[in-house]
Amino acid sequence: MIVLSLTTLGLSLSVILSVLFFMDGLYYETNSRSLLGAARLLLASLPPDQIRSVFAEEGGSPFARWLERFPGESPYRITCIGRDGRVLADSRFPPGELENHGERPEVRQALAGAEGQARRSSASLGTELLYAALPVYEADDGPLLPDTPPGTPGRIAGVFRLSVETPDFQSRISPAAPPFLTIAIVLFFLALVLVFLFSRSLSRSFTRLAELARSVNTPETFLRLINSSRLLSDTEECITLEMALKDMASELNLRIEKARREGRRLEAILNGMSEGVFAVDEKGRLHLANRRARALFGMDEQSGAGGLTLLEAARSAELEDAAKEALAGSVPVEREITWHGAGVQRRFQVFAAPFDLDPGGEEPDHPGFWSGPQGGSGVVMVLEDITRLHKLEQVRKDFAANVSHELRTPIQVIKGFAETLLDSPLEDREQIRHVIEIIEKNALAMENLTTDLLSLVSLEDESGHRPEMKNTVISNLLDEAVRSVEINARKKNIAVAIACPPDLSASLNGPLIVQALVNLLDNGMKYSPPDSKLFLEAAADSGELRFTVKDQGTGIPPEHLDRIFERFYRVDRSRSHDPGGTGLGLAIVRHIALLHGGTVEVESHAGEGSVFIIRMKS
Repeated sequence: MIVLSLTTLGLSLSVILSVLFFMDGLYYETNSRSLLGAARLLLASLPPDQIRSVFAEEGGSPFARWLERFPGESPYRITCIGRDGRVLADSRFPPGELENHGERPEVRQALAGAEGQARRSSASLGTELLYAALPVYEADDGPLLPDTPPGTPGRIAGVFRLSVETPDFQSRISPAAPPFLTIAIVLFFLALVLVFLFSRSLSRSFTRLAELARSVNTPETFLRLINSSRLLSDTEECITLEMALKDMASELNLRIEKARREGRRLEAILNGMSEGVFAVDEKGRLHLANRRARALFGMDEQSGAGGLTLLEAARSAELEDAAKEALAGSVPVEREITWHGAGVQRRFQVFAAPFDLDPGGEEPDHPGFWSGPQGGSGVVMVLEDITRLHKLEQVRKDFAANVSHELRTPIQVIKGFAETLLDSPLEDREQIRHVIEIIEKNALAMENLTTDLLSLVSLEDESGHRPEMKNTVISNLLDEAVRSVEINARKKNIAVAIACPPDLSASLNGPLIVQALVNLLDNGMKYSPPDSKLFLEAAADSGELRFTVKDQGTGIPPEHLDRIFERFYRVDRSRSHDPGGTGLGLAIVRHIALLHGGTVEVESHAGEGSVFIIRMKS
C-alpha cells in the first residue's frame, strides 16, 4: 500500500507540475504573440507623417504630444526609440528622463531587422512587462515606411515598441487554487482508499497462498486447505497461481513423504544390522554412521555425523587407511584391523567399497542419520566385530595345544613304562608291579582329563539338555563335598570347617554344586601347607546365595587373578603335572556358576591364602 500510494502521489505531482509548467509557457507565449500582433496593427494604423516626425526628431511632433496625453491607467505603453537607442517618445515618461534603450534585447533584435520580443521587469516601472519591438525602415528616397518588411532596400530609422503589464501565471490561477486543491485532495484520498482496498486484496490473497505453501510440512492443515470447496484467493491471477501451487504442493508432499518413508526404511535396515556402517566422502568427512557403528566407537547417538572426519569419529588410523586405499584404487578393499579404545581391544573385518554420492538424490530427514554435503565420490565401509570369533579361535588353538600337552606326558610315560615292562624279566614281579602302578596312575590322569573335558563340553553346550533344578537343603551338599575330599584331606592332615544355617535351601542342581565345591576344596588342598585348615561356608542375604571356600595356602599373585578361570591355566607351572590335576577345575566351577545364573569371584594375596565365592540367586 505504501509503495502504491507513494507511486500514485508521485505520478500525480509529476502530472500537475508538468501541466503547470506547460500552461505557464503557453500563457506567456499566447500573450507575446497577441502583443506582437497588436504592435503591428498599431504601427500600421498610425499616419506615416507622424511617425516620420518622431524619428526625424522634429520637436513637438503631433505623435509625441499625443503620446504624452496617452491614458496613464492603460496597461499598454508605447515607446519610439532611435537608431542610437535614445528614447524619442514614450507614453509613460518624458523622453529625457529615460536612459538609452539600445541594449534592450527586443531593441537590439529590431535594430537588426527582426521583430523583437522580451519579458522582464521594467527598470523604470518596476513591474513585469511583455515587450514587442518592430523595426521602422526609411526608404532611399526619404519617406518613412513603417510597414516595410525586413530585407526591403533602405535603412532602419528606429524602433517602435509596444509593452503591456501582464500578471504572472500564478496570480492568474490563484483564484482557482482552493477548489482545485480541494478536488485534488478528495481525489487523492479516494485514490488512497482504492489503493488500500486493492493492496489489501492482494495482501490477503498472497497471505493465503503463503499459508498454503507453509502448510506442506503440516499434513493436516495442508489437506484441509487443498480439499476446501472454494479457492482461497480472490483475483483471477491469484486463483490460477493457487491452483498451480496446490498441484505442485500435492506432488511435492507426495515426494517428500515417499523420501521420508524410504529414509526411515533405510535407517531401520542399517540400524538393525549387526555390522557397523560408515559412509565417507573423498575428503574423509563422515556422512553416515548407523547405530551399531556409533555403539562400537562410542559416538553420541543424538549428535549428527556432519563435520566429523572418519579419524575423529573412529580414532583408527588403520580404518582411515582402508578408506583411502579404496578411494585410490576404486576397487573394494577387505582387511582385518585392530582397534584400541575405552580400555578394550577389538578386531574388525572391514569391507570398504567406493561409490558415488548422487547430487540429485533424496536425503533422509532424520538428524544424525545422514549429514554433510552431497555430491562427489566416497567410500562405504562395513565393519564386522570379530573380536569374539578371534578369541574363540585363539581359545580353540590354545585348547588343542593344552590338551595335546596335557595328554602327551601321560602317554609318553605309559609308552615308556610299557616298553620297560616288555623288556623286564617276568620273574621280577616287584619291578613289574611298580611299572604297572605308574601306568595306572598316568592312565587315571588321562581319564580325569577326559572326564573333565566331557564335563566342560557338556556345561558349555547350550543346545543340549539342561540340568534339572530342585529345591535342595544346602547343608547336605556341603557335607557331601567334604566327604568327597576326605581322603586327600587326611593325607595332608587338613581340617575342613563347615558353616551353614541348617534350614538354608535353594533351587539348584545338587550334583553340579557338589562338583564345583569339590573342585574348589581340592584346589585349596593342593596349594595349602600340611596341618592347615579350610573353611567352607554357605549363606543367603538379600536374595543372594553365596558359597565361600577359604584356604590358608600360598595365595595367588594379582597378575594371575583375571586368568585363573581359563582352561589349563596354572599359576605355578612347576606343579603343572601333579597327579590328578587337569587344569580344568576352576573353568568347570565358572561354568557351573554361569549355569545357575551366577558368578564366581576370587580374592587373594600372595602368601595370605585365597577366598573363592560363588554367587547366585537364592
